[in-house]
Amino acid sequence: MTLVLLSRRTLLSGLSSLVLAAPLRAAEPLPEIQVTKDPSCGCCAAWVDHIRAAGYPVQVTEAPVNPLKARLGVPRSLASCHTAQVGGYVIEGHVPAGAITRLLAEKPQATGLAVPGMPVGSPGMEIYGMPPDTYEVVLFGPDLQRPFERYRGGTPL
Repeated sequence: MTLVLLSRRTLLSGLSSLVLAAPLRAAEPLPEIQVTKDPSCGCCAAWVDHIRAAGYPVQVTEAPVNPLKARLGVPRSLASCHTAQVGGYVIEGHVPAGAITRLLAEKPQATGLAVPGMPVGSPGMEIYGMPPDTYEVVLFGPDLQRPFERYRGGTPL
């Protein structure tokens, strides 16, 4: 049996060569999220800022949202203040960017995700001096409503 001893410099040099020799592949850009919101809603704008900070390009349309919710199949029980679309899914309300990223990676058969109402501490609903609520992100479809992920504020539990 032959024992080969490598110096740290030799080892790092070899690893560097492997990394440089490997083809560099750029990360795929995140898909654009199209948001429809009421023109006077400030929390919707704060949610858009959260989504942009996560790296998503965002297109905002200011228009009445209820006709869009009905057309896209958002149940009234899951409705919130703004509606978005991304990757063939509907995103209703203050859904954290992390949940959207997981949805797009897993690609479940569903209409989309919703955070019903406006939980304190959810992205865009941060209120100084108030503790964040614990809330469910709901995966929904025509015959489907089930928890997808649980959050406290912007942190998954």
